[in-house]
Amino acid sequence: MRTSIATVSLSGSLTEKLTAASRAGFDGVEIFENDLLASPLAPEEVRARCADLGLTIDLYQPMRDIEAVPAEEFARNLRRARRKFELMGRLGTDTVLVCSSVSPLAEDDDALAAEQLSRLADLAQDFGVRVAYEALAWGRHVSTYDHAWRIVETAGHPALGTCLDSFHILSRSPEPKDLEGIADIPGEKIFFLQLADAPLLGMDVLQWSRHHRCFPGQGGFDVAGLVRHVLRAGYDGPLSLEVFNDVFRQAEAGPTAVDARRSLLVLQDQVGLTALPAPAAPTGFAFAELVTPDAEPVRALLTGLGFARTARHRGKPVELWEQGEARLLVNTGPAALRHSRLRSLGGTPVDGTCLAAIGLESPDPAAAARRAEALLAPVLPRRRAAEDAPLDAVAAPDGTELFLCATHRPGLPDWRADFEDVPHAAAVAGVRRIDHVALTQPWHHFDEAVLFHRSVLGLDAQESVDVADPYGLLRSRAVATADGGVRLPLTVGAAPGDDTAQARHIALATDDVVAAARRFTEAGGRLLPIPANYYDDLAARFTFADGEWETYRALGILYDRDAHGVFRHCYTHTVGRVFFELVQRDDGYQGYGAANAPVRLAAQRAGR
Repeated sequence: MRTSIATVSLSGSLTEKLTAASRAGFDGVEIFENDLLASPLAPEEVRARCADLGLTIDLYQPMRDIEAVPAEEFARNLRRARRKFELMGRLGTDTVLVCSSVSPLAEDDDALAAEQLSRLADLAQDFGVRVAYEALAWGRHVSTYDHAWRIVETAGHPALGTCLDSFHILSRSPEPKDLEGIADIPGEKIFFLQLADAPLLGMDVLQWSRHHRCFPGQGGFDVAGLVRHVLRAGYDGPLSLEVFNDVFRQAEAGPTAVDARRSLLVLQDQVGLTALPAPAAPTGFAFAELVTPDAEPVRALLTGLGFARTARHRGKPVELWEQGEARLLVNTGPAALRHSRLRSLGGTPVDGTCLAAIGLESPDPAAAARRAEALLAPVLPRRRAAEDAPLDAVAAPDGTELFLCATHRPGLPDWRADFEDVPHAAAVAGVRRIDHVALTQPWHHFDEAVLFHRSVLGLDAQESVDVADPYGLLRSRAVATADGGVRLPLTVGAAPGDDTAQARHIALATDDVVAAARRFTEAGGRLLPIPANYYDDLAARFTFADGEWETYRALGILYDRDAHGVFRHCYTHTVGRVFFELVQRDDGYQGYGAANAPVRLAAQRAGR
């Protein structure tokens, strides 16, 4: 099915928006009037530019406050419409979007609305134009799709149809039964379909629409369910995205357009229009890779945590550190210089250590790579020696490399074979595996990252939460496998460029966090100090066994409970932009200690 995107969904000039849409693979665009008005290109030049890019102009929008108005006002509206229809002829598009009126002059009179829309359609027909009438969720008198359709049906004009918009419909009628009336609309009278998702928020619908729309799969609406109803009605026009979003309006148009196109590829797969390669969801963490220009602080931290340096890559300056099933790579080669960005906070140099890559255990790495490529996440080119194991990797929106691994799986290449064992003492028993990896996101990649990890990797997204930071709010949303084998909390902060807020961390699972914390401090490690006020509050909220609360306070261990179980965790100091967390999940605890995050963030800032 053809795909389209409204130019208002992308940032930049009209030319930049058209180029981004074409490169992302869209078939057409909706020209938003403000984009045309601000462009130095004449309508004929815009038409030619679109043709050169392989784009059709599927819609011109919007025309506002047209119907159910006094006669003299409607006469002025017809004069305005005539000029717009002439303009559309120059652009080479034949469908115009007319939004239900929000004018204080509009009357609550369906018969008048139908009569005036019919007269508008008469004029449009003279110019070869179709009128798609859309119910705005905040329309003065017409705010639902079924009401708009009754008016169109009453008008009975061949050049007048309806436009269905998923945001306007689902923001008012989110229940599946509310969509059943779509089947009563003849497919040929659905002139256009606009799609947007949104997080589920309790706020004024106009502000919700203008600032919080997102691409399908990034919010909480059942966009796929709505599209199924529309397709069953017989609609055969384009699937078009119309998204108003403060982030997209400031982010680079190219990546946003790719993200948008990816959302439609997933949507078409969900409704049965296309068949993507099936997801091969990861089953666990193979490794996490740290790159650093100075390995000594990292080695000291890992040694304190009980890891042992067990192997070294045959041809690269990369060390393998292991404990239980937890594996960490420490890379001091040229990649470290590319990934690390030395900064200064308050005159104090900050080490360039950062988390650059994650290895994910895959049941079928080749199938996972095919899925990624189909969803516009091509496999990254890699320079490797002939004897190195072939290991595919894709780039997440934030640039993190995600390697698709099959560690010790018979018949499949094993990345571990690229390493040669080195003499080492046994790792200290305590850490069992990597529990989760928390990835801070650039502010303009958060929604894109959620969609990427859901669609490309096949992870499930949990509800978004807001966490109070001393200098603002952090928004976090975890993506994970159903069994918790892979957990990736994604977070975006309120302070771009702040290394403390933007640090990433690796959580290490242990069966006894108290013992693990003691071993770390006895080895000379420093755990993040937690204010005494936190423990006073903890004692007020929970009941502990004798000496338990005192132990947590002495070691800096934080505590949380959910409906499933108990969570105990503590943090190391930060090296560069990486720190570690020791975690103990008991009785099926599902979360990440979000209630403790404000205390952790404040403590990290205080210790900076």
